[in-house]
Amino acid sequence: MVRMRARQNILWAMLALLAACSSPEGADRVVEARTFKGTAPRGATLLRQAMQQGHDAARAEVGLPPLVWSDQLAGGARAYAQTLARTGRFEHSPESQAANRIGENLWTGTRGAYRYEEMIGHWRGEKRDYLHQPVPNFSRTGRWQDVAHYGQLVSRRTLRFGCALASSKRDDYLVCRYDPPGNLVGVRVY
Repeated sequence: MVRMRARQNILWAMLALLAACSSPEGADRVVEARTFKGTAPRGATLLRQAMQQGHDAARAEVGLPPLVWSDQLAGGARAYAQTLARTGRFEHSPESQAANRIGENLWTGTRGAYRYEEMIGHWRGEKRDYLHQPVPNFSRTGRWQDVAHYGQLVSRRTLRFGCALASSKRDDYLVCRYDPPGNLVGVRVY
């Protein structure tokens, strides 16, 4: 019994340490629950279909028109997803932070473990904490980061988007880019 408690205490301490750690450059790495067992199907056509359907559904729920797929934005997303996979960093691109910026959503998870629908489902799931208030006061949790992916999905001002996935030996990196960007400070997203 004492050994079992000691092992449990060690396990809890390790879990607490892992939860306290963040990925390189300070970006929080969120581990999402899987709803799918096995290796997820892959391919550019499947990715585009899943992302279009997921974006369209989120926007339809709030009365917004679908976004138009942009091969140019998808190309930029592909290049940046490849950079994330190569470097192992999980941080937003310089293009998403420049004065004439683009919108950008990032996602990462274990390689081959998540279906595309699950990836966008994690962003759509942020709706549970979304408040229809001006950015950055649009989260029930008080942390704008908890709803920013969802906010970008349903931004009224965004017209075009493109997404791409790249993988390292360990992880998948999904990048979606948006033009014009959403989540403008002081403005409601829709």
